[in-house]
Amino acid sequence: MRKSRRALAVASAFPLALCTGVSAFAQTADIANAPVKELGVVTISGSQPTSLPTQIPATIEGVTREQIEHAINATDSEDALKYLPSLLVRKRYIGDHNHAVLSTRASGTGNPARSMVFADGILLSNYLGNGPTNAPRWMLVTPEEIERVDVLYGPFSAAYAGNSVGAVVDYVTRMPTKFEAHGQVSVQHQPFDLYDTNATYGGKQVSASVGNKQGDLSWFLNFNKTYSEGQPLTFPTRLVSAGTVGNAGTPVTGAVPGNNRSNQPWYLLGTATQYHTQQDHIKAKLAYDFSPTLRAAYTFGWWHNASEGRPTSYLRDANGNAVYGGTVNINGRSYTLAPTDFNGSNENLTHFMHGLSVKSHTLAVFDWEVAASLYDYQTDTLRAATVAMPAALSGDAGRIVNSKGTGWNTLAAKGTWRPDGLQGTHIVDFGLQRDSYHLRTIENATTNWISGDAGARNQAFNGDTQLIGLWAQDTWKIAPKWKAVLGARAERWSASNGQTGNATTTLSHPERNETYLSPKAAVAYQANDLWVLKASTGRAVRMPTVAELYQGGISGSGTLINNDPNLKPEKSWTTELTAERDMGNGLLRLTAFFECTKDALYSQTNVLVTPNVTNVQNVDAIRTKGLELAYRAANVFVRGLELGSSLTWTGSRITRNDKFPASVGRWQPRIPEWRASAVATYRPDATWSYTLGARYSGKQYSTLDNSDTNGFAYQGASRYFTTDVRVRYQISKQVSAAVGIDNLNNYQFWNFHPYPQRTYMAELKWAP
Repeated sequence: MRKSRRALAVASAFPLALCTGVSAFAQTADIANAPVKELGVVTISGSQPTSLPTQIPATIEGVTREQIEHAINATDSEDALKYLPSLLVRKRYIGDHNHAVLSTRASGTGNPARSMVFADGILLSNYLGNGPTNAPRWMLVTPEEIERVDVLYGPFSAAYAGNSVGAVVDYVTRMPTKFEAHGQVSVQHQPFDLYDTNATYGGKQVSASVGNKQGDLSWFLNFNKTYSEGQPLTFPTRLVSAGTVGNAGTPVTGAVPGNNRSNQPWYLLGTATQYHTQQDHIKAKLAYDFSPTLRAAYTFGWWHNASEGRPTSYLRDANGNAVYGGTVNINGRSYTLAPTDFNGSNENLTHFMHGLSVKSHTLAVFDWEVAASLYDYQTDTLRAATVAMPAALSGDAGRIVNSKGTGWNTLAAKGTWRPDGLQGTHIVDFGLQRDSYHLRTIENATTNWISGDAGARNQAFNGDTQLIGLWAQDTWKIAPKWKAVLGARAERWSASNGQTGNATTTLSHPERNETYLSPKAAVAYQANDLWVLKASTGRAVRMPTVAELYQGGISGSGTLINNDPNLKPEKSWTTELTAERDMGNGLLRLTAFFECTKDALYSQTNVLVTPNVTNVQNVDAIRTKGLELAYRAANVFVRGLELGSSLTWTGSRITRNDKFPASVGRWQPRIPEWRASAVATYRPDATWSYTLGARYSGKQYSTLDNSDTNGFAYQGASRYFTTDVRVRYQISKQVSAAVGIDNLNNYQFWNFHPYPQRTYMAELKWAP
């Protein structure tokens, strides 16, 4: 007998979460708004704002609010993804707003433009560029707000642009149904020991929220403050071979010998980019029900970041004084320290987010939605010294980078047509979207990097891109055991107002307009009561970002360098084959995935031209294949024990690259061959929960030619194995406390920067 709709909804709680912090029976409160899985196609029917179309023909995983509370040491919203299959967020410290990029099955941490992140249907992904500084705006969502996170793997829904080639992450945040108030305080503590640094870093967070529903009006207000002291992230270095043999320079001690990522001997001279950060976040949400089936919602987000980056020198002269500049002599070789080796920086950022949507949810013949969003860099200023510390602390020459006016906005209209009702043969989703991105960056010299006015221009970058997409997909119940999804997405992309400037010259770039079509298809077969088989395929076209096109430089002769306004978009065909088995108390899934990408966008050296040019270029072809095994279940062996695990094997290699032949046959950067995660939560009663989690990633590379064979070094990308623990106690109906340790085994690992070492956490929470 086929499962009832409610039974299917309960079963779907398992594929929605790898870290199963609570049993399926405890999740019934979430089922009304949760996706429902039937015949391998996930149906979205809740009234909460979401970016997801109503029918999703591919693998979807996720996590709920309760699971985050019980199983994850979550200090930032991206922590909710910690144990989901084949995902990694490159989070370096608590509050990491500009490098916490998302990696997926076939996309490394250098490619954040190959995934999409939404919150209540508002785009958080930053497609102004494609690099570590273009991380999603995770900070516009706090962990306490999250009601549910869903992750759609692959570009199989026509509702999304080609950036969905890796995954689509959708945060649904809470909206009250009655008066409620929440509060939380937490502290973090990280002893850190690396090279010649032995110190303690950490942070603290305070958050509060209040909301109510009064008649047809509901509202929610959330405030969060974070103080964070992160570990050092960069290290001034010198190759041993770069030194001049002799007695020149001030003799110094303290340089730490080691090997760089290419196994060349070098010295580490000290630390830099050690941030002290204060962040404030305010979120206000309003929703009004014009009728039981029509809701308007508005979201306002305000985020402020003030941070200081300070260096520390390991070098000491004969009197024991720290040395930050000049010519030094290390073991009989002299080296000249540049002013920027030990520089300081101050950041002052204020960003605004607005989102407005009107949505019907009749679940009858026709439903519709109109949504708009805006993300604005109201203030975005970096001040950095160009003279060595500590002298620069008194105020000296520097530079000011101002990105005010940068941002993006979106507008979308969507519809769902059910000619025969919700249980009919066809359900058609369709829509029209426009996304627009604006880059405005100018760098000026200043006589006082701390408080001075902007002086002469050093460089400037401007540019706009726009993507208009028209899409439709039909979910067709071919027969009682068969369902198919057919769709297509037509896109028109344009780039305009591109300018690249140095101190004296500005180059303007011609406007571009291009059109692409991306078909999608999927089929699902209910083999029997226990097994569902499905297959999905789709094309994705990932357009170049504004920074890839225009953010470069100009040589003294007026020639453009370091960027290419004529870059081609990436074009990928992705396919997955999946078998899912209902285990009674959980779900077992095996997925084979394949991807062929042409014109992949990577920074590399073009050896076909003289002199060689290094910038973002098109790599001719990359092929990826892999297997992903996921299992999750409740009440395993004993009542109250939930298990979740995943194992991923990936083979991703460059198959053609005419501009850099040395990379052909090599592994795609930041894609390890093996990845795994596991988490177990035991809830013996209603008051206690105990969680143990583990994550593993195998060897990986950062360079296209895989010349960085030493991953356990600054600038390297290493394998890792980390374990986490969390214990939570429900003190009373409203009050709970939790303690946890991330990286319990204190594994030292790298992704260019060092990841955090063993970190202790404690939190106290009040909730109705």
